[in-house]
Amino acid sequence: MKPRHHLYLNDELTEQLERLCKRPGASKSAIVADALKAYFARGAAIEIDPVIKARLDKTGRSLARIERDQQILLETLGLFIRYQLTITAPLPEADQAAAKAVGSERFETFIAQIGRRLSAGKSLTTEVLNRIAPDGMEGRRAGEGRA
Repeated sequence: MKPRHHLYLNDELTEQLERLCKRPGASKSAIVADALKAYFARGAAIEIDPVIKARLDKTGRSLARIERDQQILLETLGLFIRYQLTITAPLPEADQAAAKAVGSERFETFIAQIGRRLSAGKSLTTEVLNRIAPDGMEGRRAGEGRA
C-alpha cells in the first residue's frame, strides 16, 4: 500500500496538473511522482552547475586567447614569408653550398635562442601583444603565453 499525501498547490500549478491529467493514461499521482523523481535526481546537479559553469567560462576565455594568439602568429609568419620571398634573389649555383652552410648555422642559432627564451619563460607573442595593445593585456602576465 502506498502512503497518502496531502499537498497544496497554487492555482496555476493546479491548472497545469489538470491539463496534464486529461492525457490518456496520465494520473495526478504519476505526474507528481515523476516530477519529484526528476527534482531529486537533479539535486546534486544543482550544486555542481556553478562549479562547471565557472570552469567552462575559464576554458572559453583561454580558448579565445589561444585562438587570438594563433591568428597573430599565423599572420606574422605569413607576412614574414611574403617579405622574405619578395626581397630574396635566387643565388647562383656556385654560392648555394656556402649559403646552405650559413643557413644551417643560423637555424641552429635560432633553435637555441627559442630554447633559451622558453626556458626563461619569455614569450614573443606576449611582447608583440604588449606592443600592439598594452591596455588589453590585464589578464596576461609578462612572460605568459605561447611562442
